[in-house]
Amino acid sequence: MFAALLDTWSRGMLRVARSYVSTDHSAEEVVQDTWLAVIDGIDAFEQRSSVKTWVYRILVNTAKKRGVRESRTLPWSAFDREGGSSVDLGSVPGGWRDPAAVWPTPEGEALAAEVRGLIAEALARLPPRQRVVITLRDVEGCSSDEVCEILEISAANQRVLLHRARTAVRGWLADYYECVKQPE
Repeated sequence: MFAALLDTWSRGMLRVARSYVSTDHSAEEVVQDTWLAVIDGIDAFEQRSSVKTWVYRILVNTAKKRGVRESRTLPWSAFDREGGSSVDLGSVPGGWRDPAAVWPTPEGEALAAEVRGLIAEALARLPPRQRVVITLRDVEGCSSDEVCEILEISAANQRVLLHRARTAVRGWLADYYECVKQPE
């Protein structure tokens, strides 16, 4: 059962962890540390929430601690001699939700990759609290109650953060498509 949970939740946990830390590698370490903490603390699980909420709460706490620690240092990868970005926004695995595959075409794949990249870029531009709420709700499919419990925020605060995040992402996407729209 543990292996099934690991396979099912780890990808989403990586996306949430990435909201708090600066690199994909750090996010992977946060997820690994979270699973180790789950194994160590399983006897302390009191069933006051779902297992998923409990695991994600551990993840958020672990990621917050790691993010604070990282904010005090600069990784070597930040010193890119060519002046290019050290963050590849198009490398977010799967984007938000993978659509059902219907005989993909090269053009369709290219457009889908472009949209995933745009969404990842829009999410990266959000303030951290909005980014983690929209990631949990719209990417991971958590309920609003689960998000409130995971992040220890009120329902009203969760709604406001989600609304602001969705509005910002929609606005950035609309601006992008307005700019690339061909004149008639």
